[in-house]
Order: sequence, then C-alpha cells, then structure tokens
Amino acid sequence: MELRNKKILVFGLAESGVGASNLLASLGAKVTVTDRKPKEALMKYVERLLPAVRLSLGGHPDGILQGVDMIVLSPGVPPDIQPLKKAMEIGIRIIGELELAYQAINSKFKIQNSKFPRFLAITGTNGKSTTTTLLNEMLNKGGFRTILGGNIGNALTEEIFGLVRSQKTDDDFLITLNSQLSTLNYVVVEVSSFQLEAIEMFRPDGASILNITPDHMDRYHSMEKYKDAKAQIFANQGEGDFLVLNADDIETMRLYDSRFKIQDSRLPDVYFFSRKKEVNGIYFKDGVIYSNFNSSLLTLNSQLIHADEINIKGVHNLENAMAASAMALLAGCPAEAVVSALKDFKGLEHRLELVREFEGVDYINDSKGTNVDAVVKSLESFSMPVILIAGGRDKDGDFSLLSALVKSRVKKLVLTGEARDKMKKVLGGLTETIFADNLEEAVMLARKSASKGDVVLLSPACASFDMFRDYKDRGEQFKKIVKGLS
Repeated sequence: MELRNKKILVFGLAESGVGASNLLASLGAKVTVTDRKPKEALMKYVERLLPAVRLSLGGHPDGILQGVDMIVLSPGVPPDIQPLKKAMEIGIRIIGELELAYQAINSKFKIQNSKFPRFLAITGTNGKSTTTTLLNEMLNKGGFRTILGGNIGNALTEEIFGLVRSQKTDDDFLITLNSQLSTLNYVVVEVSSFQLEAIEMFRPDGASILNITPDHMDRYHSMEKYKDAKAQIFANQGEGDFLVLNADDIETMRLYDSRFKIQDSRLPDVYFFSRKKEVNGIYFKDGVIYSNFNSSLLTLNSQLIHADEINIKGVHNLENAMAASAMALLAGCPAEAVVSALKDFKGLEHRLELVREFEGVDYINDSKGTNVDAVVKSLESFSMPVILIAGGRDKDGDFSLLSALVKSRVKKLVLTGEARDKMKKVLGGLTETIFADNLEEAVMLARKSASKGDVVLLSPACASFDMFRDYKDRGEQFKKIVKGLS
C-alpha cells in the first residue's frame, strides 16, 4: 500500500479519525478529514491533528470526492450515507481505520523484518473491553511487549503513530516506525462489528468471539447481518491461526456450526471456553477454572485458578476471564502470569464499578451496559434488591429479555431518556416504575427508594447519545452526582 502523495479522504473526526489522519500524513499522504459536525463541536480533536491535515467540517460538500485515491472510514460513520455510496459507484477504494492500522504494520511499504508483532483480536456484543484489557495485562506480566488499541477507546492508528511521536529522532518516519515495531511482540486489539465491516486483509493470528446477542439493530436490522459482521474477525484466518469461541453462547455456536462443519487445514484451529461443560480450551467446574488444551500450539491439562481468587466478580467476568486466559495461553503466555493477572486485575471504569457505599447502599456505575444482554449479565451478578436506573437512546433492543430479572430482582425501575416510554410499556407492570427527566433526578429518586443492603445500579440498556457525549460521559456524570450525595 503505497501512500506517499496519494489523496486520502478520512470520513469521521473522532478518536479514529485523528489517529488515521495523523498516521496517513506522517506516511506522506495528502490527507483531508471530513465530518458532518461543525469545527466548533470538534475542537478537542482538531487540536490534535498535524498541521498537514486539511479540514472539511460541517458537512460533506459537493466535489469532496474529486481526485480522491482512497477513503478511510471511521467506525461510527454508517457506510450507506450518500457520499460513500457515490464513492463505491465510481470505484474509490474504501477501508476502515482498523484495516489501515493493520496494513501499516503488515503491508509491503514497511521495511521487511520478521520480528513484527502478531495480532490478537477480540470481538463480541459484551465484555470486549474487559477481556482485551485483561489479555494485555496477562501478556505484560508474561514479559511480552504489547500495544493495546481499537474500539477500547484509543484508536489503533493513534497507538501506532504514538510509537514514533514519543521518540526523539531525526530518522525518517518509516525507519523509526519499523524500529519501534520490531520491539513489539503483540498488538492486542478490541474490534467492533462496525470496524469489521470495512476490512480487506485484516488477519489476526489469534481471535475470539465472546458472545453474540442483539445490538445495533438500528444499523443492521437483522441478526444475520450482525452475525456476518462479527464473523469477519476470522474471515481471513487460516492455517497456523487460532480462534476462541464461547461454547455456551447460542448465536456464536450457530455461527461455528455453519462455518466450521468441515475439516479443512486452511481453517484456523478452534478452541472454546465454557461455564457449563468440559471443552477443548478453558472450562469452569465446581468453583475452579481448568485449562484443557491438546494441540500443536499448546498441551496443558491442569487446574488454573479458583474462581473466588479472581479479583473481578460476576458471571460475565468469569466468562471474560476464561476467554482472556485461553487467548493468553495459546499466545505463549506462562500460566503463572495468567493467574497473577486474574488475581490483580481490578476491572474497567463504567462496568459494574462501585462508586460509593452511602447510607448502607452500594451505588454501581455500569454505564457501559448499553444493550439488553449486558444488563442481563449485570443483574445476574446481584442477589440483593436492585433499584435500576435505565434508559437512553434505543438501539432497537428487545427489552422483554429483561422481564424475568426485573420481576425477581429489581425493587424499583427508574427510567429516563428517549426509550423510557417503550421500556415502561414492556417492563413497567413487573415492578414499581417511575420516570426521571434527567440523571440527577434519577439518582435522587433511587436514593429515596433505597434501603440498607440495596444496590442502586446505573445499567441503561441503551445508547447515551440522547443526553450525553458517550457512555463515558454518562458514567462520569453519574459518579459526580453519587459522590456529591450528603
């Protein structure tokens, strides 16, 4: 992929847009970044761009495609908007930011060096960030040098660009980049379905699908299209690669049954993790996690760790821990490093994060619970009564899947945001349900209803964009309100 003097158009100026634009400019491309939002709303990103990057903000003007050699698509930009449809019609190549990062490391424009890092990629509806971060911790404890990026919040292109930016050198960008890459063992990347839509060559050495449950139905409109996007993670894998799947997840196993029915040496080696049965990989039995591998990559059959020794709690985190362990062990990480990380890892912000114990009530920030299945897993983690704060922008989720847990575990349901009427229609008859006009009011209403020993849980089952910048902003606002209680 020769980029010098090529005219490249980057669609979408957020984290991915900044990373892609700066990396492209550093590799000698003529870069323009375009976004429908005005410059004033994007200043925190504009300020991070290299001077060579040109701006076309506040819309996509006529003629924006003139002379363009390639488009790099940020994951938040729908591929069916009119300028992209036109680009496809006239034959302009379109790739995603993830693909750009992959090719920046693996394509022919780099100096050839056999020590370039291997890719480990994780996708799924829920648990991606926790599992990816935990895997990275395991590898670091095992003595491997890594970079961590992707959908986790720091664009992979930005991480690659940062390898050079942090070095004080007069060498050519490519020379310095290759020098830095040669010291890495692994690139650990969280990948979303949006990112996987726009890959070409992306081929992770190791990949995992954690689960597949309905999400982003406002974009995909069917589970089959959503599953097809997730399946792209192993589309280019082959002999010598490995894939780790959740043996307990219905849609993941349906995908496995449809794509791996025949034995073919060109397919990746497939391993599993399970809470319910013994599998070739990692499984849970009688309170203990076991490793059970017998392959050319790894022979290991032993007790790994007692579940009560794992620092992060909850059913979903048990699954995340098993997935990360399988990936790390298959990547060559020593078992003792895996165990050490499981004991030390404290979890991620905004995912079942204890904010404060106040008046005998635990206030839990689960703002990253942006879909129904995430909230199911969160509610399953509590035996005590829950006052659930939920709502936001609907992603066409099936809220009826929460019915049994709301009826059995939710003491009161506090609903806010655009989806509150729909949620009340589905769930309102199962427990006491009230509306709040904003998050502060929701917290105050929850406090009034909470008794000693209860949990106030923010787990929205919806996107945040009706009232907040993103789920992080929503979580931070919740924490600020809770910490201010007196």
